[in-house]
Amino acid sequence: MEQPSPSASDRLLARIAWRLLPLLFVSYVVAYIDRINVGFAKLYLREALGVDEQVFGSVYGFGAGLFFIGYFIFEVPSNLLLQRFGARRWIARIMLVWGVVSAATMFVNSRETFYAMRFLLGVAEAGFFPGILLYLTYWFPARERAKTIATFAIAGLVAGVIGSPMSGAILGLNGAWGLAGWQWLFLLESIPAVVLGFVVLFVLPNGPADVRWLTQEEKQVLQERLSREAAEAGADRRSHLAAAFTSSRVWLLCLLYFLFNVGGYGYEMWLPSIVKGFSGQSDFVVGLIAAIPYLAAGVAMFFAGRHSDRTGERRGHVAVAALVAALGFAIAGSVRSPWLAMGGLTLAFMGLKSTMGPFWALGTSFLSGTAAAGGIAFINSVGNLGGFVGPTLVGVIRDRTGSNTSALFVLGGSLLLMGLFALLIRDRPGRART
Repeated sequence: MEQPSPSASDRLLARIAWRLLPLLFVSYVVAYIDRINVGFAKLYLREALGVDEQVFGSVYGFGAGLFFIGYFIFEVPSNLLLQRFGARRWIARIMLVWGVVSAATMFVNSRETFYAMRFLLGVAEAGFFPGILLYLTYWFPARERAKTIATFAIAGLVAGVIGSPMSGAILGLNGAWGLAGWQWLFLLESIPAVVLGFVVLFVLPNGPADVRWLTQEEKQVLQERLSREAAEAGADRRSHLAAAFTSSRVWLLCLLYFLFNVGGYGYEMWLPSIVKGFSGQSDFVVGLIAAIPYLAAGVAMFFAGRHSDRTGERRGHVAVAALVAALGFAIAGSVRSPWLAMGGLTLAFMGLKSTMGPFWALGTSFLSGTAAAGGIAFINSVGNLGGFVGPTLVGVIRDRTGSNTSALFVLGGSLLLMGLFALLIRDRPGRART
């Protein structure tokens, strides 16, 4: 069979992207809003949970982070089940369950029930993000993955741009129908997850073989390209599940992603409180201000992913972006001006999120089959333990010091270490740099 020209292949991948990414993108926007809206609910949760002001920071940080413990425990099994039952049914199942759990969070009335619902939300959502990453490997060759993953992951930033002012506005419903504003927040923002769960169940294809909008020839071209890439990787490409847990490269990627999430979720779970503290504005205005870093990071993330694909280089892109993030945190923690601090926080988020496309291109470039299903989930689950550590650390530090300065330096330190450890990932000789 005659090989397609690069332009024809690019057009095929672009058509696949336009068919798949919009639904996945919107689904991740909803997932991310349900994950981080607790940052806005936090502004009013203290009285509902019956917690003293002196320890509320620690209680909130611990509870916000418990999401990632549930996520960690069930991540790998969820991805293996996705491979067994198919992406369409499994991703739909995840969305429906997490929507119900998120809505039920409106009934928390103590620290214990808050802890329980955050843990259960993590259990419910486990497997969604790594499942999508695995799903994208069914369609996109490794050389196009950083841009594709970055495009998909920008949904998390769009969630901040849309969700921050929306969450601030919903809090204004306080007292309507006898519900507090934070209860309306959990209820209303959970509904799209349930609706989209049914959409995914009826619309999302399990893989290229299932679709009618590709010709048989196009399916063959796509499969041959993916197979050729796997063959070229040769012995370096691992397909057995054990490879996901015995590879030093996987463990190093786990460490990098752990440090990423310490900084990332330490930032996101506390951003509304930080902005409220230095601005003193209404909830809606706080939401608008909090949207700024997400908007800037989305632009930076897209171009970083595209440049990484164009050059074929991954390690340096991860390292430089992480070091930029560390610099941003250092600026935010050092200055007295609230606007300079906001500039530092924005720079930190731009650098932090710009690591994602190149990082996950690294993580999906040398595993296939069952090893890819387990390895991607393992990296994501172990790494997401940083989502427990980051918010918890910030809460403890704020309770003990009464300020954000030390917490911002700790978050910046995690990104500094991420950048330095990224340089330890060695490129394989004789291959394009990954």
